[in-house]
Amino acid sequence: MKALLVPVVITLALVPEVSLSAHHTWAVSHAQLVTVKGTVTRFEWGNPHPMITLEVRAADGKPEKWLIGGPAINRMEANGWTKETVKPGDVITGIGYQFADGEKTIKLERVILPNGKELLVYGS
Repeated sequence: MKALLVPVVITLALVPEVSLSAHHTWAVSHAQLVTVKGTVTRFEWGNPHPMITLEVRAADGKPEKWLIGGPAINRMEANGWTKETVKPGDVITGIGYQFADGEKTIKLERVILPNGKELLVYGS
């Protein structure tokens, strides 16, 4: 019985450590802000990060899919965001830091909404 109890206790002791380390940081380059303007095709208001999918016209005129994501919902709500802030069909401008590997994903810092209002995600 004692031989079985020791592995169980060790496993239970490690569970909080595993869940805490599961949270990640954004693998972005902070060298410069990137700006993308496009049409919202999807807005997912969920954890761990709300994500906006944009169709952006590349320099050659071809459409590109970009993902722009914010921090946790509670932080975005504290800065005026709701699940209805943007919707498919809206043309918005996302400003943030692109993934360092060149992936078309941005850690959002602020957005310019269709009405011209600028909305931050991390506060002033």
